[in-house]
Amino acid sequence: MSGIYRARGEEVRAAYRDLLDRWPVPAERLVVPTRHGDTFVVVSGPADAPPVVLVHGSGSNTAMWLDDVAGWSREFRVIAVDVPGEPGLSAETRLPLDGPGHAEWFDDVLDAVGVADAAFVGVSLGGFLVTDYALRSDRVRRLVLLNPGGFAPRRAGFMVKGVLLALLGEWGLRRSIKAAVGAVPPELVDHLVLVFRSFKPRMEPLPVFGRLGLAMPVLALLGARDAMLDAAATARRLAAEVPHADVRVLPEQGHHITGQTGPILEFLREEP
Repeated sequence: MSGIYRARGEEVRAAYRDLLDRWPVPAERLVVPTRHGDTFVVVSGPADAPPVVLVHGSGSNTAMWLDDVAGWSREFRVIAVDVPGEPGLSAETRLPLDGPGHAEWFDDVLDAVGVADAAFVGVSLGGFLVTDYALRSDRVRRLVLLNPGGFAPRRAGFMVKGVLLALLGEWGLRRSIKAAVGAVPPELVDHLVLVFRSFKPRMEPLPVFGRLGLAMPVLALLGARDAMLDAAATARRLAAEVPHADVRVLPEQGHHITGQTGPILEFLREEP
């Protein structure tokens, strides 16, 4: 039994590889070394195009980008990474959330794929990680945040509800997943059910950022119906401390934001 799984870790990894076989565009799968362990990366798009790094959320992996990558990779070099300690194919190392480890990891990944700087797109935990990196590094050219953590405390009631639903077996687990992420393709719901039967998610709350000093262009897409994170509080912080940010609260969206491939592409196309 491995550190991040209660059981059946190899079954989760096998199912994830099956999902990756549905990647809609030609791609290179890499395992790159970092000072915090090997990292799995999927690279798509023209080699000479501007780079965009995709960072998934907690309890997830690069398969979450299956619906977006075809649009983005026509114009960008898309570098999708599996975060260490999450149910992907990277090292199972869990780095402290309040230290420089993830920034060191990003540096090593960029160096390994030959990228000096890039735009970053991060979801939930991934949004926290890319914001943390942007605050520590000058290698972030643009920042897209989808329901990012770290801007306001997590909603406490959601965790209690999720635990109670999970006690009801697979039905409760499916309800809990749908309550957490909202509308996702059925094959991803099936994958998340398999993941959370076996995976031990990080339970500590994300640190809340201190004063924000983000000088690069920022696009933040926030789901008004997010059951996990407080979209209104996040929007207020960004408006107050990053006044140049383009902040959009989407009234019908939950934690899993859908239908925004085009707006993100438009933002990524903008000149510096």
